[in-house]
Amino acid sequence: MSRTDRGFTTLFEFNLSKLNFSHGLAPRKKQRMCFRLTVLSRISCCYPDPLVPIRRGNGSANSNEKKGENWRLDSKNSLHKVRVLPSPAMSFASVQSRFSSKQQKFYPQCTPRNSGPQSRDTLPTRDTGIANEEDWEISLLNENVNESGTNEDGSTWYRQSGEDLGENGYLRRWTMMGGKSHDGSSEWMETWWETSDWSGYKELGVEKSGRNAEGDSWWETWQELLHQDEWSNLAHIEKSAQKQAKSGIENAGWHEKWWEKYDAKGWTEKGAHKYGRLNEQSWWEKWGEHYDGRGSVLKWTDKWAKTEVGTRWGDKWEEKFFDVVGSRQGETWHVSASGDRWSRTWGEEHFGNGKVHKYGKSTTGESWDLIVHEETYYEAEPHYGWADVVGDSSQLLTIQPRPRPPGVFPNLDFGSSPPQLDDQT
Repeated sequence: MSRTDRGFTTLFEFNLSKLNFSHGLAPRKKQRMCFRLTVLSRISCCYPDPLVPIRRGNGSANSNEKKGENWRLDSKNSLHKVRVLPSPAMSFASVQSRFSSKQQKFYPQCTPRNSGPQSRDTLPTRDTGIANEEDWEISLLNENVNESGTNEDGSTWYRQSGEDLGENGYLRRWTMMGGKSHDGSSEWMETWWETSDWSGYKELGVEKSGRNAEGDSWWETWQELLHQDEWSNLAHIEKSAQKQAKSGIENAGWHEKWWEKYDAKGWTEKGAHKYGRLNEQSWWEKWGEHYDGRGSVLKWTDKWAKTEVGTRWGDKWEEKFFDVVGSRQGETWHVSASGDRWSRTWGEEHFGNGKVHKYGKSTTGESWDLIVHEETYYEAEPHYGWADVVGDSSQLLTIQPRPRPPGVFPNLDFGSSPPQLDDQT
């Protein structure tokens, strides 16, 4: 999975626990009968007696129970911490939620052979970045299908597939499936597609959504695409993902947007926007990385939170480097409900000769300004770059476009002018 781990200081600690159902089901001590569903390569098991849901996790029963509380904020596992003396970091409320569970209501435990499709999963997981192709296991049907049915418990399902054609060799192959519970209180839908045309454009994607009987809802989409620059003929690969979920019981929800862009010369851009809410508290995070493929790098992060009573806090930083010369700067801040503000700003100038100028100040009167001797460290290249994304995109790269008739050429949109060249060599 291509993912950037961001280590930085921040005024607050939070970690919205995974927004998913309890997947573990423990049978009573009776014989178990299992069979494999070939549609989605999953194992379904039937038990003579009702099943007892259990929580997954390591450690004691108490720790497992805490992990199972959905929408819970567990600051112990937070990767982003900082100490702030003027004002204590406000911890998020630990709310017991009834959001988890009842997967057995959403999906029947006993599914007969040759039945309709079953959803591979329910709620998306927070903060996992952009998945790779193999994680989605996209398998499009080769023929047009339009079928539906009813399971033994009264739940219904459908599955459809087809092709859409357009100009310039446009071809979109797709498969869509979904289902509902017998009373319509829960439902899910999932769509897979691949797209191509004669210009060399290729796209692979997934979209899934659903809701359960408690009113919880979710939506997720994932895409990767290949295209070529019309002027330079340079290949580009882009990956993106969006996820969101909302509780039907309490005022809680989250949304994330991730993207990654690469070209064959090493130019890379990555970023994410995140938002979450738990009752009276909300938080945001934005970060980005840019590598020009010639040694120049820019990274930044901006993260903040607030409560309904007016308390706000946050942290941000930025770094720019090229050929060991560059700078870092940042700010940590806090505003109380009464409007009192505290902040600390800091900066570093790296001269490339082993000397670093460090400076900073805060609203409480502290300050520093000094030259130190230390090595400069920064990442001039992404840890996951062009070679990695090509290696992980085999399904995208092997998409077959429509055959192009002799004498027919693709329509290319060159725009009004070629891209501006950078003066840097």
